[in-house]
Amino acid sequence: MAAQLDLSPCPSPIWLPGGHTQTIWGATVARFHHISFVRERVDTPDGDFLDFDWTGPGLFADKTAANVRVPREPALAHTAAYRWADRTDWQALMGLEETPALVLFHGLEGNSTSRYAQSIAQYFRGRGWIVVIAHFRGCSGFPNRMARAYYSGDTEDVGFMLDTVRARIPNARWHATGVSLGGNAMLKFLAENPDTSQWVNAAAAISVPLDLVAAGAALSDTPVGKWVYSPYFLASMKRKIAEKAQRFPGNIDTLRLNQIKTIRDFDDMYTAPMHGYKNALDYWTRASSKPLLGALATPSLILNARNDPFVPEASLPGPNECSAQVLLHQPAEGGHVGFITGKFPGHTSWLPTRLSRFFERRQ
Repeated sequence: MAAQLDLSPCPSPIWLPGGHTQTIWGATVARFHHISFVRERVDTPDGDFLDFDWTGPGLFADKTAANVRVPREPALAHTAAYRWADRTDWQALMGLEETPALVLFHGLEGNSTSRYAQSIAQYFRGRGWIVVIAHFRGCSGFPNRMARAYYSGDTEDVGFMLDTVRARIPNARWHATGVSLGGNAMLKFLAENPDTSQWVNAAAAISVPLDLVAAGAALSDTPVGKWVYSPYFLASMKRKIAEKAQRFPGNIDTLRLNQIKTIRDFDDMYTAPMHGYKNALDYWTRASSKPLLGALATPSLILNARNDPFVPEASLPGPNECSAQVLLHQPAEGGHVGFITGKFPGHTSWLPTRLSRFFERRQ
């Protein structure tokens, strides 16, 4: 059996036409509800760490489970986390039998301050869900401990993150959401590990570059990709790698770093060789989740706007390329993680509402 295909629209406002405006507006201007988190830091088996930002019923950012108000942790002031988690926080959450829970994997250079993460977390927290934003290495506001970072095929870290949140709240009904880069890694993990991921009730992938070769070309070779989107991402990516080069001399070619102009350049110079690939093309080809969608056993919503400037419409999968567990939703409008609706200046509520409808049918 093939996947289902949904072409129903995201009601994008007439004053916000086109994929580029919807993408940029959604990332910088659209209204959203702010939410603060409680942060947990977990050491990885290879000596690094990952940060998880939690919210949920009975878990409050500005006070402990014993109802004692606490000041904001100064070291976290530049993040969306208010304080570090303590033992009493987990005692409060552990008592929530069969509570729905959501783990979110962010996109390239994203974190829990990202508009989409804030919007999704606030929506589901307001409906009684436990929500945790799982940060990839170096994305939580603190540099990670190793020369390596994160990448779109990092299924080992996705598996570790899933195991971590399940171990923390084992009686919850877990769901997973991945955005862009994080969605590709999540789908790849679920497709490669159908037996060990059966406990994930359902998954949703948002604006995912399922074909990384096509998406990489869109970001590196088109005029807007090369001169607008690539510089936007590279500003923080190059800064992080320059800092790593100082801590790990000899591991990073700093001369080439200064010559990087596109995402392809960056992946050729750093991402691919640092994570076991020959070059950007090898990385994009082997890390893409699209060839694995037929093996997905987890009920999965894959949401891609057909005017996404990062993900060419021609690269989107058809129903026959996916398992029967997949619902492909491909509205004409929405941009890349935009999906803005409403009167000026627009808001971000359509996206979490769409996820909720999918998840609630699988409770």
